[in-house]
Amino acid sequence: MQLKNATSYFPVSGDIDANLAHVHRQMRQAAQEGCDVIHFPECGLSGYAGVDFESYKGFDWSRLEEATREVLDEARRLGLWTLLGSSHRLSARHKPHNSVYVVNRRGRVVDRYDKLFCAGPRSGRGGDLRHYTPGSHFCEFRINRIRCGILICHDCRYPELYREYRRRRVQLMFHSFHAGNVPARLWKAIAAEIGPRNVRLNGAETIPGIVFPATMQSMAANNFMWISCSNSSRAQSCFPGFFVRPDGVITGRLRRNVAGILVSTVDTAQEVYDSTVAWRDRAMDGVFHSGETVRDARSGDRTRV
Repeated sequence: MQLKNATSYFPVSGDIDANLAHVHRQMRQAAQEGCDVIHFPECGLSGYAGVDFESYKGFDWSRLEEATREVLDEARRLGLWTLLGSSHRLSARHKPHNSVYVVNRRGRVVDRYDKLFCAGPRSGRGGDLRHYTPGSHFCEFRINRIRCGILICHDCRYPELYREYRRRRVQLMFHSFHAGNVPARLWKAIAAEIGPRNVRLNGAETIPGIVFPATMQSMAANNFMWISCSNSSRAQSCFPGFFVRPDGVITGRLRRNVAGILVSTVDTAQEVYDSTVAWRDRAMDGVFHSGETVRDARSGDRTRV
């Protein structure tokens, strides 16, 4: 089974119309490239509260809903699956979800993933939790008979989420990030804290730039999944959009701070190295060893040399 994916990378902002223009442009480009699906960044249409705009006070929800319907119309016209990062309004005084809409090639929303682990302290007064309500469900769907799942940004810090998706036999993960729009002064401060030597060793100047790509490679290899990683390209962007195959090898990467799409092909018949195929399921079932254990006095006495 095969699937052609476009990983989006554009400068997400607090301007819904500007975001929409990028979304439409990249959808058309993906369709011209013969893609089955395009995967957009976290809050790609709405912008990201606390970073691209201060808060949802006075937010133009009506315009966001109109823009969303325009994206649905474009998906139907192009016959393109679209994974649209945005904000989903809730009722009464509840804070919105940080979401990715799953739009099929007929332009219909068939599911929605809401970020499970919104970053921030337990008080809920900082980070994502200041602006967003966390979700409560996983999201699975099929494109070209390939089982897919979605996660968002900070979710990558919880390997349990990838393990659960693996338990559900997900083959392709769409992981949306918003690690961009970092002010120059903050960027320099982060780089200084990491230290020049460590920046050189790690090849990046921020914690997200170092940790997120490495984590995605690890998640891919440990769970044998293809992973599309979209991000905001708005300067400074911590890392560009990239794609990882199930052995942890990055097969494509865009240029940092430069908008574009990365086209990658998923081929589930491709032979890809999997070092844990023999024992992964057993480890997931709570049996934490390979092979067979033995009863032996020298094995049991762990203080003996």
